[in-house]
Amino acid sequence: MAGALLACPSCHALVHADRLRQLASEAEEAAAREDISAQLQAWRTALDLLPAGARQRQVIAAKIDGLSREVTKGSGLGRRMGAGGGAVAGGALILWKLKALLLIAVTKGKLLLLGLTKSSTLLSMLPTFGLYWAVFGWRFAAGLIASIYVHEMGHVYALRRYGIPASAPMFIPGVGAVVRSRQYPANAYEDARIGVAGPIWGLGAALAALAVFASTGGAIWGAIARVGAWINLFNLLPVWQLDGARALRPLNSLQRWAAVAVVAVTFAV
Repeated sequence: MAGALLACPSCHALVHADRLRQLASEAEEAAAREDISAQLQAWRTALDLLPAGARQRQVIAAKIDGLSREVTKGSGLGRRMGAGGGAVAGGALILWKLKALLLIAVTKGKLLLLGLTKSSTLLSMLPTFGLYWAVFGWRFAAGLIASIYVHEMGHVYALRRYGIPASAPMFIPGVGAVVRSRQYPANAYEDARIGVAGPIWGLGAALAALAVFASTGGAIWGAIARVGAWINLFNLLPVWQLDGARALRPLNSLQRWAAVAVVAVTFAV
């Protein structure tokens, strides 16, 4: 929306003043129940309703930045990036999350199922499944679709934690899937955390397939686990708009090279 439509051109009164007061009240209520994600969502929405020159923008932007850092600090990412060094930021950034994968499977199952209720996800998933079925067979196609879906839902979960509304995954046949959001991360740490959330959740999907392979010996499960792992490694490449590039942004030069080395060694192994 153009800035002129957010404030009166003559008196500079805010067009959405009532809505802004409502959002401030919602943020206060969320703070009272210690819901940081709801606070962030309210303040981000308010920020979009303020013209560029409004003094309130700086105040709200500072609130968003502070709350965002609380979320990042709670996840452990800020501490590890600030003091853990490049190797920790690159490799252990994902490995330290292994202990939480079981908890995610139990507590985030509702979110995974919720994504499957969206027509955009289902309608784009079907032709993608059909393409992979024709090439690889239906069982591997189903496993590949599930791996991609879980990976993308990791991004959705992280976006929502930071109060950023996000769509359910939309599949692109032969390419993968994307998640859309109308707002952007407030800082590099936030963007990095959202970026690595996909590989973290994808790792959980690959490990689940590997566990089934180990217990049943079914070759299809081993293939799904291997391809899922490769998908995650590919997304961790520090290039273009891949997740790995987003994860490197808060790091200094030495840490970035160390992280790149970790990813390279993982590929070699």
